[in-house]
Amino acid sequence: MTTPLPAALAPWAAGLSALTPELATALGPLLRRLDALAGEREPATDDHGTPDGHGGLARSGRPDQLLPSEWLLADEYPDEFLRRLVDGELLHLAPEFRTPAGRGRVVVLADTGPAQAGAGRLVQLAALLVLHRRAAARGTELLVGILGDRPGHWLDGDLAELLPHWLDARRRTDPTPEDVRRACGTLDAADQAWVLTSPRLADRLPSRRRVLASEEARWTAAGAGSVTVRLGEARAELPLPATDIAVRALRGAEFRRSAPTAAALPAGPTGGAHPVFTTAARTLLARGANAATLLAVNLPSGAPERVTPVRTRRHELNGPVVAAGRLGRRLVALSVQGDRLVPYISGRPLGEPGQYTADRVALGLHQALLDTLLTGPVLPLLRAGDGLALPLDGRWWRIAPDGSVHDDGPVAPSADGARYHRSRDPRAFDHPLPPGAQDAPHLVHGGTAVAWSADGKAWEVRTPAGDRSLITFREDAEVIGLVRHDDGRPALITCSRSARVVRSVRADAVRTFSRFSGGVTPATVHPGLSLIAAEPHPGRIVVGDAGSGRIHHLIGSEQ
Repeated sequence: MTTPLPAALAPWAAGLSALTPELATALGPLLRRLDALAGEREPATDDHGTPDGHGGLARSGRPDQLLPSEWLLADEYPDEFLRRLVDGELLHLAPEFRTPAGRGRVVVLADTGPAQAGAGRLVQLAALLVLHRRAAARGTELLVGILGDRPGHWLDGDLAELLPHWLDARRRTDPTPEDVRRACGTLDAADQAWVLTSPRLADRLPSRRRVLASEEARWTAAGAGSVTVRLGEARAELPLPATDIAVRALRGAEFRRSAPTAAALPAGPTGGAHPVFTTAARTLLARGANAATLLAVNLPSGAPERVTPVRTRRHELNGPVVAAGRLGRRLVALSVQGDRLVPYISGRPLGEPGQYTADRVALGLHQALLDTLLTGPVLPLLRAGDGLALPLDGRWWRIAPDGSVHDDGPVAPSADGARYHRSRDPRAFDHPLPPGAQDAPHLVHGGTAVAWSADGKAWEVRTPAGDRSLITFREDAEVIGLVRHDDGRPALITCSRSARVVRSVRADAVRTFSRFSGGVTPATVHPGLSLIAAEPHPGRIVVGDAGSGRIHHLIGSEQ
């Protein structure tokens, strides 16, 4: 069902999805005026650096980046335009910039004391929506700190998660300039801090550049009708929503909760195929519409001059596929059949018939765990001596030819989680780890290079030749791969946790891979080659170069 938003609110559709349509519409005039007021004095992308052309098409961006055909659609079929906007289907020109890798966060310091009760909190709500969009335009995250709380304690995440916590943060006393000073003392130099408060505190602060102060201006029989807003030296009188919808908003009744995560979706087309590279081979694996269908694509070597389709081979197993991998010239998979885990082999036989058949109970593969595994990509299956090894529920297990199961130790914490990450597991790295990497909480490797981090933001990269570099970023994103460009320089491949925006982050530049962003499942990076794959729509997979972001192959399947 299409959300009935006015066309004028289209640029804020993503953020407004955290509110009911009624509140989103009521906040519209206040939202647009605040955005214009902030935009006149603070460019949203002032630190992107030198423009470097366009990087193709994207499904998000500013209104002026929309393709002309999309504006024609808005004129002729406004309902379809809004549907595509809400579903993230509108096409924008994706700009590229030459920019340093480090980008500051957008930080909001909110005054939730008595002076900002009522109308002041409504202005703050609209300001959070404006600043959330500006943070996305900067390629960074939005953090919210409550003035008077412990410095460095932030509210973050999607707006659907952040807004209820912000609304519940009511304080009995008004903050002081010292509270602002302490909060700013925890920020990095590149961070962009905004203060949302009352004129009383704003007048006592030494700098008013990004201080947004508000107070009631006009009253009606039903309550406050407008507010005076001051940003720096600029002043404007802005309208407030009607009293009934405003009261419901201040009680949290007009907030929408987060949608279920992808992990809660059933297997099949609605949950995505979850493409993945499980071994060092140029083989991309994915599940079909049926959990017992394994799709395998052997990618040709070399970069084609234009995008080409590739052949998908379909393997029908006798039960749900749990793990698979290309071992030499064989494709080997393990499927659940009753109480057993049974191998499937495409190619030369692997031992005698019936070998490598294991008991599910011995592996701890109960039904609840199996249901969870089937909502993600197939697990890797590796050769371990004369046995088969796979990571399962935080442990490495080895299945001997006679079917006996042996515990081979824990999976590295950095590689474990909702889905196993081969590129984060030291066991899958074929070279000695350098000093400092062994005990690092965050680790990623690709080919012969390895990177590690203490906080997930600042990464030290090392190659076997001893080359070192430091890569940092501020976006709320996870590192999904490490690749090396043609010039030998390493780059981290990151995926934002909220919008699945994929970027290549180098020590001296950041590049957005718009055509691999925003898919139905997270993008995947090859553990040793400069290959990246994504699923922009169920049953549609794109594969390309993880260094340049160029698409090489299209895989379309209704299987």
